[in-house]
Amino acid sequence: MGRLDGKVALITGAGGGMGRVATRAFVREGARVVASDVRAAAAEETVAGLDGQAVAVAGDVSKEADVQRMVATAVDRFGHLNVLYNNAGIFDEADESVLTTTEAIWDRTMAINVRGIAFCCKHGIPALIRAGGGSVINIASFVALVGCSVPQDAYTASKGAVIALTKSLAVQFGPKNVRSNAICPGPIETALMRDLLKDETKKRVRLARIPMGRFGQAEDVVSLAVYLASDESTWTNGAALVVDGGITSNYF
Repeated sequence: MGRLDGKVALITGAGGGMGRVATRAFVREGARVVASDVRAAAAEETVAGLDGQAVAVAGDVSKEADVQRMVATAVDRFGHLNVLYNNAGIFDEADESVLTTTEAIWDRTMAINVRGIAFCCKHGIPALIRAGGGSVINIASFVALVGCSVPQDAYTASKGAVIALTKSLAVQFGPKNVRSNAICPGPIETALMRDLLKDETKKRVRLARIPMGRFGQAEDVVSLAVYLASDESTWTNGAALVVDGGITSNYF
């Protein structure tokens, strides 16, 4: 018996990194998954070899029509939807201080990281309610909880918005048996993170702040997501759960 037997999940940003790891972990635990990504080929690579338990859908979460299609695919293909795993997000390497970050970076970051989740919830939560309830899992970030001397202000603001939205969803839809929670990962060693930390100084500064002495792995986050997707978490609602190796607890 898998921990997610009988569950159907929509996972956004599933073409790589945490989304790909999550898709495969959910299938191993018995779920069927719609794996969406703006990169069609990457989404197809994620579901390859999963024996029809996962289907790829190309789409951009910042476009409402694409999100409607993702949700419709889950219901049409698998009959219902139980888990909405809002993993898609971006961080632009030119995202710095409010003094230097451009309008274009602000608009793109907020469109994907905040509006994308809002659209997924707008169309996904009604499907969860029709299924008798379910779980919304939003990926925020530890940077929403602490200040940083190496700023990334558009990203930070977007992830703060994710936490605030999650709490609003928890209150609105908890009575309908839909629980909503945010995961706040610390620095996770994905391909995206490795690209951003090619600068050894930036890498060293961040690593020095982590008491566990290492960056996180995608599995560290996905393990928590499996719990949130499962019936083990039926009274976990409105939480911002930090998985960061202790970085937000490190005063010096």
